[in-house]
Amino acid sequence: MSECPHLAGLPRPEPAPLSDTCPECLAEGTHPVQLRLCLACGHVGCCDSSVGRHATAHFSSTGHPVMRTFEPGERWRWCFVDGAIV
Repeated sequence: MSECPHLAGLPRPEPAPLSDTCPECLAEGTHPVQLRLCLACGHVGCCDSSVGRHATAHFSSTGHPVMRTFEPGERWRWCFVDGAIV
């Protein structure tokens, strides 16, 4: 794991999740494989193994750089800009 400059700009404490599942998957009637939480705004999106890849789509549309897993028992974060676990 590495540190990246995008971590310093994140709100503290981290934002509350805006939902408990991927709202885009829910609207499309698809199933999210795993969930990710945007650490800039609290958006919950599905991972790239899901049909919609909504967490990555959220980054592409907002530029919010860092997300964390929203799966129970997991604690890692990913920076889309750096392409690395942080």
